[in-house]
Amino acid sequence: MLAGAATLAGALGVALHYTGWSAEPLVLATSGSPYLMIGAIVGAVGFAATRQWVATGVAVVVAAVGVATQAPLYIAGAGGDGHPITVMQANLLFDGADPSALVEAVRSRDVAVLTVNELTRAAVTALGAAGLDQLLPYRYLAPGQTASGTGIWSRYPLSDTVEYDGYVLNQISATATVPEVGPVSVYAFHPVPPVYDTDVWADELSRLDAVLRRSPADRPVIVGGDFNATYDHTRFRAMASGRFADAAEQAGAGHLVTYPTDKRLPPLVGIDHVLLAGAHATSVETVALPGADHNALVARIILE
Repeated sequence: MLAGAATLAGALGVALHYTGWSAEPLVLATSGSPYLMIGAIVGAVGFAATRQWVATGVAVVVAAVGVATQAPLYIAGAGGDGHPITVMQANLLFDGADPSALVEAVRSRDVAVLTVNELTRAAVTALGAAGLDQLLPYRYLAPGQTASGTGIWSRYPLSDTVEYDGYVLNQISATATVPEVGPVSVYAFHPVPPVYDTDVWADELSRLDAVLRRSPADRPVIVGGDFNATYDHTRFRAMASGRFADAAEQAGAGHLVTYPTDKRLPPLVGIDHVLLAGAHATSVETVALPGADHNALVARIILE
């Protein structure tokens, strides 16, 4: 019975990965798809131990399909030559994140472009006092109350700044002029979490995808954000398709869990991402950010 239940859990994980059901419990369960898929492996072992060979075969097939859904995260893609820079994405938990820790992470990792979510005016002041504006002197910010604020800091001059209307939280973009490369489109996104309203969540992801599809095709694009969606959500994978790719998948970085970091359990899901077009990632890592409830992401990328 336990082997059967474990195999059904694995099958559910696979189904959630592919189907994109919109009911809130299923959207939330999709975040845990990789954990559910492990059930099929447990089921195969259990059935094999009791010599139930047909059931073992079924469990093995489910497990194999589950592994196939996750394998792309562990296989690095090939990339060309170009200009290397480092990008960082951080959710600040309003003004909870330690500003000195964030600034030290930017300094020690030679970050050139930083995107932030949940940026308050108090956090802007604290980050400036900690020295962020000296490291990244150009910025475009849309701070707000609690979770609504979003920002971009850059080593390179920013122009063509845009704040997109019609979203619950602030969504922004700018153009960074990178020496030896030219204009690079930079987006900082933060769609609402599905617990706010799954229909709004799905609509915002769809409309943000459309924003990216309208980005200039003749230049690289960097997108940092708390997407409130994991690799297993079909709507996120739709965004990371075509000319866009998930930096972690490109680098073969595996499952990078970023949330939550303020609980007794370790972080369980990866909802922070860097998307790229006209660029490829050579490495992506998580960075602890004291006082926040997310790990930050640091991606070393090549602008092609």
